[in-house]
Amino acid sequence: MDSTTDSLPDVLAGPLLRRTEPGGVTLWLVASRALDLTLTLYPGDAPAECHTLDAAACRRLRLGTRAWVHLIHVVPDTPLPCDERIGYDLHIVDADGNRRGIADWAPHLLYPGQAHPDFVIRGRIDALLHGSCRRPHHPAGDGMARADRWFAEHRDEPHERPALLMLTGDQIYADDVAGPMLVAIHALIRRLGLYGETLEGAVVGDSDALFAHPDTYYHRERLLPEFESNEALRERFFGGVNKPIFTTANASNHLITFAEVLAMYLLVWSPVPWRLIAPERPHLDATEAARYADEQAVIEAFVADLPATARLLAQLPTLMIFDDHDVTDDWNLTAAWEETAYGHPFSRRIIGNALLAYLLCQGWGNAPEQLAGPMTALEALLANVDDAGLPAAEHDRVAGELLRFEGWGYTLASSPRLVVLDTRTRRWRSERARHRPSGLMDWEALSEFQQELLDEASVIVVSAAPIFGVKLIEGIQRVFTWFGKPLLVDAENWMAHRGAASVMLNIFRHRRTPGNYVILSGDVHYSFVYEVRLRQREHGPHIWQVTSSGLKNTFPDTLLDWFDRLNRWLYAPWSPLNLFTKRRRMHVRPLVPDRAKAGERLWNASGIGYVRLDDRGRPRDVVQLGSDGRDTGFH
Repeated sequence: MDSTTDSLPDVLAGPLLRRTEPGGVTLWLVASRALDLTLTLYPGDAPAECHTLDAAACRRLRLGTRAWVHLIHVVPDTPLPCDERIGYDLHIVDADGNRRGIADWAPHLLYPGQAHPDFVIRGRIDALLHGSCRRPHHPAGDGMARADRWFAEHRDEPHERPALLMLTGDQIYADDVAGPMLVAIHALIRRLGLYGETLEGAVVGDSDALFAHPDTYYHRERLLPEFESNEALRERFFGGVNKPIFTTANASNHLITFAEVLAMYLLVWSPVPWRLIAPERPHLDATEAARYADEQAVIEAFVADLPATARLLAQLPTLMIFDDHDVTDDWNLTAAWEETAYGHPFSRRIIGNALLAYLLCQGWGNAPEQLAGPMTALEALLANVDDAGLPAAEHDRVAGELLRFEGWGYTLASSPRLVVLDTRTRRWRSERARHRPSGLMDWEALSEFQQELLDEASVIVVSAAPIFGVKLIEGIQRVFTWFGKPLLVDAENWMAHRGAASVMLNIFRHRRTPGNYVILSGDVHYSFVYEVRLRQREHGPHIWQVTSSGLKNTFPDTLLDWFDRLNRWLYAPWSPLNLFTKRRRMHVRPLVPDRAKAGERLWNASGIGYVRLDDRGRPRDVVQLGSDGRDTGFH
């Protein structure tokens, strides 16, 4: 293929519509060159507003010879109206002053009859879509495509639109990549000339050597130096640990470089990059070739649905927060994990690269002002690229600062208030043993969370992992932890750490915190809804744990059926086992899926969650929109 800029489309991915409020519109896109853009807003019946996107309104960061990310944040002349349709168009202005709008350069982003995309800023969060765990090579359908079909049916009436799409973790699987996806990533890196980097502590010296190495596909665990001290590191990142209960980690294609993670974001959010590459299967042995072929069929189906995903993301305001797979499996699970991972330059670089890409592709759009400092540091890094790629010392310094950054969580001053928790980087490390699971948030972070809640009537809390999970599964995780093997079973739940669990439950019991909580979670690869009340308090808070997972992932069917059945038997309301749980002062009532088999509480199907709230912030409808087109309500 011709690799000149002229042979590439102007826009490679996006726009993605991010945090959108009356006082500002935030958009993200990646282009093959630095674009001269204008943003036109069509706010209801008011006159159109045309905004020339200068450096203050559009930050342009170069990612390679033919790739530029455009971070757009526009403050309108007057506050935008709520509950009205607001059209928008991004015009690309060429050297002759000619303007081309989205209908010209990305018609796949428009619904039938649209001249340009539009959105609605809801005055209240009375409905939203939410989901997590989108694994491209899982054989289930894509919940994002299902969301697009559902949205197409409800978009005509502004009051019927959800206020936002909340992605609650694992938007990508940086640690679990199919062979065909990794080949496509490398093809796209070459096509766009994404910046390379040097690698310290690996068998290969730089990213070019990594991509050319015979072990780069399905055998990345071999790229660590053969030292005994690296055995734990190899197992953490590339061992493909067989987890007997929850999942089999396929880490042998773990993403390593900044360019690899960036390319994956482009390939999971946009159909355009796939049209620019022609990936060819690398040399593989017979077993790997068969695996590659199986994965290829699933990836092709995933790519076929990408226009729908891109269209949804262009028209529905979307917020995000990371979970472990956005970076690496079991990220910061224990103090021992952290000591191993951050004590080696190669693994520290892997984590740093994933966080840099998260900042650029996910984090910034949640809270642009809050992340201004890290973005300035990343912009300086990208501006100082030399012939070897990203300057190594500066790369390590910027990534290191990001590993210590504590501003990933954020809040919307909406009604109800939306509080999105960072449950990955501000951990409450175990004081009893370094191999025991850390608390998902430390005391200081939990204290800040409580301050956000004081005197609110109702609140929506986003916690990647459910705060109220399945007691049996948490008990199994506790047993594995007792034997010193928390990594085998993803022993990450709020009740796994005594201090974090106690503080969180005390927050719910505080008399100045909200009367109604809706907790949105994912992570676990099955869906469920719990209604929670404090025992022996008539006017205590009313809590709903609403878990939707996964967008494109599921739990092993037979195993989940057994867990569901045993959980009902062992933790029935009369069971004495409840006395041994940290939630014994709370009454937990599971809601029942309306298409469930007798007694079933856990719903195992890929899709996306839909929640509609009443005027007091209480769930009126909770539905799992199945990727197969079948919807399941919880009652």
